[in-house]
This record gives sequence, structure tokens and C-alpha cells, in this order.
Amino acid sequence: MFPLTPYHFSGGIKLKRVLPYLLLLPTFVIITLFIYWPAVYSLRLSFYRITPFGNRMVFVGLRNFQRLFQSPEYLNAIKVTVVYVLASLFLTIFLAFFIALLLNMNLPGNRIFRALIFTPYAISPAIAGVLWSFLLNPVVGHVNYILSKLFGLQVEWLTTKPYALIAVIIATVWKTLPFDIIFYLAGLQDIPQELIEASLVEGANSWARTWKIVFPLLSPITFYLVIMNLVSFMFSSFAIIDVTTKGGPGNYTTTLIYRLYLDAFAFQKIGPAAAQSVILFLIMAIVTIFYFKFGERRVHYQ
Repeated sequence: MFPLTPYHFSGGIKLKRVLPYLLLLPTFVIITLFIYWPAVYSLRLSFYRITPFGNRMVFVGLRNFQRLFQSPEYLNAIKVTVVYVLASLFLTIFLAFFIALLLNMNLPGNRIFRALIFTPYAISPAIAGVLWSFLLNPVVGHVNYILSKLFGLQVEWLTTKPYALIAVIIATVWKTLPFDIIFYLAGLQDIPQELIEASLVEGANSWARTWKIVFPLLSPITFYLVIMNLVSFMFSSFAIIDVTTKGGPGNYTTTLIYRLYLDAFAFQKIGPAAAQSVILFLIMAIVTIFYFKFGERRVHYQ
């Protein structure tokens, strides 16, 4: 009698062929239950008008989509999202690159600064929102205290325009910076020193060396960070906005993802909310494809 090898089932089926599918099966089940099925179900709901208790569904075709683009609230959410995402993206990329340059220098205490600068990445967006709510509090906040001492200013950061959106952008940039800094710092340490020395021999100053040599060499990292930050700002911004401004004042900080939340859970507009999720998916798909098609031309891979 031959011993059973790890490569055979009874009946001669080879375990080696089946084992990869068995190992992947739990992943496929989880992805199907929590990603694919909700996405397909949201697409289906976007064509219906549903009662608040969900006991009746009426097919309305594309009427939910049509009403969204006729809604002043939804059009305002699109405008707020564009301003919020572009401002946060530009500030995060620029500040992360600048701070990474400083952290890459041989300065006293650099290791301590590196440890401290990465701290915000370890906390959740909701905690970041709570922290900045305290810092920007008009009565006991540290930011207003410093402004009042230096300039005699008392700003209502979270309840007035345009400071509410500025406050949300500040909190978002602060939360996202460590992630970008880590990648830029790793890229800076991977740049061949011979290139920097050659630029010094050619007489390039610090500005030219930074923007003509260093930054182009980091273009693959920048390309990756732009995509990741876009996704983060479009979806993960919900917690910060919900904790700090609740979308106010007067929908001034209501982004697309927060508008979706309000319609789905606060106003029980399930059909329009499902349509918004479909539109949000299409926007992200179009932006990502467009960026990969045209933005990658400026990326220099080594």
C-alpha cells in the first residue's frame, strides 16, 4: 500500500492543482459579499424610488440621475469637492516633498523629527477631526489663542465661510502628509549621489537641482501618490467633515461623499443615494483612466 502524498486526493486528483483555488476561495467570498454584491445592488437601486422603510420599490429609470444634476445641493457638492480635492492634493504633494527634503538632510535631531512627523498617520481620520475641532475651537482653541495674541484675531473656523472649508483642508492635509513623506523620503534616499555631484560640478544651484533633477526622478512616486490621495480625499474625507463641520455652514463643506451619506441615512433617499454612489464610481474611474493615459507621459522610470 502506497502512502498518501501531499500532492494527491483520493481518486487521483492532484492537490497541487486545487490548492491555489482553495486558498483563494475565502478572499473571493469576502470580495464578492462586501464589494461586488453591494456594488451591483447599488446599481440596481439607482433605478428605483424606494420608500423610507424599504417596503415598496418603483422603477423610475434614469430619473434619479436626472434629478441629481438638476439639484442645487448636488451641484454645490460637486463644486465643493473639486475645490477641496484640488487644494488638498496640491498642498499635500508640495509640503510632503518639501518636508522630505528637510528630513533627508543631515541635520541635528533628524531621527526625532522623523518619528514625530509620522505620528498623524497612526491615528484615524475621525480622531484627526476631533483633534482639529479642539485646536480650532473659537473659545479654547490653541490656534485662535495664538492668532489673538499675535494679530488680535478671533476666527470662527468651523461655523463661518470660507474658514470652514479651510479648516477641513488643513485637517486633511495634516492627516495625509506622513503617508506622502514616507514615500518621498524613501525615493530621495534612492537617488544616485553621482547625479547630485555631477549637477554641482555643472554649477546648478539648489533650486535648479531640486526641480530639474530631484523632482523629475521622483515622478513615479508622485504619480502613485496623486492617485492614492485622490481616492483618499474623495472617500476618506467623510470622517473629518462629519466630526468638524457636519457639512456646514450651509452645505459649504458638503462634498460628494458627505452628500451621499446625508441622502442615504439622514433623509432616507435610498434611490438618489444609490445613484450618487454610481456617479462617484464613474467620476473616480474617468479621472483615474484620464490620469493614467495623459499623466503617465510625464513620468520618468529608471
